[in-house]
This record gives sequence, structure tokens and C-alpha cells, in this order.
Amino acid sequence: MNEEYPFSITDLHTTPLGVERIRRNLDLPDSIDAVNFCRSFILEDFAKFERKGKNWYVTAGHVRVTVNAKSNTIITAHKI
Repeated sequence: MNEEYPFSITDLHTTPLGVERIRRNLDLPDSIDAVNFCRSFILEDFAKFERKGKNWYVTAGHVRVTVNAKSNTIITAHKI
């Protein structure tokens, strides 16, 4: 696991619209917690972090998660 993260993993959250967007983009069923699903990708050993402007882009495996750097809000996630 990465020793240090550029944002607080425990403070990650999203909005109700963010949950819908993440579920739609990743084809997740309603039974899966979208924030915990994204957190699991961010915690992967091979996750790569890239800062562009106000957002962090975390790529792990076949998923890219976008996190607002200031508020720790998961904005979206996409298959890549």
C-alpha cells in the first residue's frame, strides 16, 4: 500500500449525484457502496496519483477516480 496519500483517504465522500454518476459510469449495482468501491482502487499498491489543477486523478487497474483536492469529494470514476 502507498505510504502517503496526497489527500485524506478517511475523509473521502461524494454527493448523491456523484453516487449516481459513479454507479452509471462503472456499471455498479445499487447494493455496492460507491465511495468504498472507489476507495478500494485508491488503496491499491499500483495506484498512480496525478494532480491536474484542482483535482487528483487516481488510476488503478481499469478505473480512474477523480477527487477534488480541496474538499476530498469523489467527483466521478470511469472505466479506462
